[in-house]
Amino acid sequence: MKVTDFDYYLPKELIAQTPIEKRDESRLMVLNRKTHTIEHKTFKDIIDYLEPGEVLVRNNTKVIPARLYGRKETGAHVEFLLLNNIEGDIWECIVRPGNKLHVGAKVIFGDGLLKAEVLDTMERRNKKSKIFI
Repeated sequence: MKVTDFDYYLPKELIAQTPIEKRDESRLMVLNRKTHTIEHKTFKDIIDYLEPGEVLVRNNTKVIPARLYGRKETGAHVEFLLLNNIEGDIWECIVRPGNKLHVGAKVIFGDGLLKAEVLDTMERRNKKSKIFI
């Protein structure tokens, strides 16, 4: 299985910008693999689809709005997704195209107000590199 298997088009107007007030009223799409049918439910109905012994994993992570678009000194465009603040101005990032940035590469954001230098890289299985700036 590849991460790209999960790529699909989702129009921006269908992406929630704020959480729904009553979280259990959020939408739930149920795919029946046996009958190849789709049902539209609310999340509070999820209990109807869990069997004894199954586990539901809750992800309570927070996402920061940290997508930056910049350009290398060569003029090539790059996209940074900031993941973790290591310390001070040092960030762990996922970069596209990450394989084009090497240690020491410099990136300019905006009109040069913000500049970054690649401090370290770590190759990932899905071919997106983690970059430390």
